[in-house]
Amino acid sequence: MSRLFASRPGDDGLPGPERRLAVLALILGTLMAVVDTTMINIALPSIAAGLEVPASRAVWVTNLFQISCAAFLLVFAALSELVSRRRIYVAGVGIFTLASVGCALSTSLETLLLFRALQGLGAAATLSIGPSLYRSIFPSRLLGSALGLSAMVVAGGYAAGPAIGGVLLSVADWPWLFALHLPLGAVAVVLAWKALPREAGRRGGFDLAGALLSVAMLCGFFLAMDGVGHGMPTSQVAAWLALSVAAALLFLRRQRRARHPLMPLSIFNEPRFSLALVAQGTAFVGQGLAFVALSFLFQSEMGFTPLETAWLFTPWPLAIMLVGPRAGRLADRVNPSLLSSAGLALMLAGLVLLARLPAEAGVVEVLWRMLLCGVGFGLFQPPNNRELMSTVPRERSANASGIMSTSRTVGQSFGVALVGAFLATGMPVQATLWLGALATLLALGASLARVPLAGAAQRSAKQAAAGE
Repeated sequence: MSRLFASRPGDDGLPGPERRLAVLALILGTLMAVVDTTMINIALPSIAAGLEVPASRAVWVTNLFQISCAAFLLVFAALSELVSRRRIYVAGVGIFTLASVGCALSTSLETLLLFRALQGLGAAATLSIGPSLYRSIFPSRLLGSALGLSAMVVAGGYAAGPAIGGVLLSVADWPWLFALHLPLGAVAVVLAWKALPREAGRRGGFDLAGALLSVAMLCGFFLAMDGVGHGMPTSQVAAWLALSVAAALLFLRRQRRARHPLMPLSIFNEPRFSLALVAQGTAFVGQGLAFVALSFLFQSEMGFTPLETAWLFTPWPLAIMLVGPRAGRLADRVNPSLLSSAGLALMLAGLVLLARLPAEAGVVEVLWRMLLCGVGFGLFQPPNNRELMSTVPRERSANASGIMSTSRTVGQSFGVALVGAFLATGMPVQATLWLGALATLLALGASLARVPLAGAAQRSAKQAAAGE
């Protein structure tokens, strides 16, 4: 860890000692957003009982946060170029914190949903530009290590969320889950304002039409996916999908003509970036499918309790926490596409083994398969993120970060929706796991396709360094 904060002559990014506070600000902001997602999920029954509303309505406490966050990732990434990433990040953490206080004080579902939507906006502002801030804070030689640290923080947040929520609910009522963010958010705002890199915003306008189309495109998509998972009538799902597709076509047309496009299409001219994006999106489809399908498999088919199921999931994020930072460090020296491909191969093997798991299998047989998937995903994600962030010009880092966050969120949500759709047709749970394996296989294909490109780029960089 100490090598992340050691300086060398010629390093870009912040000086070594200044990186610590900047990274702490990013860690706090990311943890609040990530922990909130899994922590609030387990509190939905308590929220429904406390506000005296049906469970079907209480689900929107989670859904609205996710939709609001996902719909504005691209918008805040582009806006950060205009007003600076530091200001957007500070504003995002501030909005999230104040909205958390509003959630804690809410006495009706309608008020709670309003503040949850605001929380989603704050989370979108921080998550959309987090990876690009790592690139500004750390020198290029440590980018993989830095993104490995980011992967560890996200995985740790997902793993810790249910435990934190469970402990708090055992001694206090649900509003305290939201109140927890107040002291953390206050510290994160001060640290971010003080320590994040200062930069001048670019001159020029903002693509408002593109932003509105982007929000319509992503909102339509997520509402359709949520409808698939919760039994919405087919006509309504089709209507939301039609809105999403129409907005997407208009959005792409707008991006070709806009003077300051929300998502510059030229960024996709770099094949390594495009292939890494495809690998990420399809890998998250596979993970989203697996997480939901395994919940049904463990409880409905194998007879485990909800608490036992939660423990069975633990090896996956725990392995990401342990492997991710090491994979990131290795990606600074070894072809990152090779590492990502190896990770996807391990994850694919783990999903195939889980799909073939007999109903009478014991805990140990489940745990080592989950561990294999987690090791694979931990080996895949940081090197792949390094490819995504390092293959675009530095001035496009914010755009790349927003696209990366959107791809991850869309892939995960699509995977979850596919499980709901296929289970509704009577398909066995194991069959949906095979779909997750298929999505991972597609990700592996995209990752392997860029191995020679990444190798050539790495050799060129070494030759250039030797020439200097």
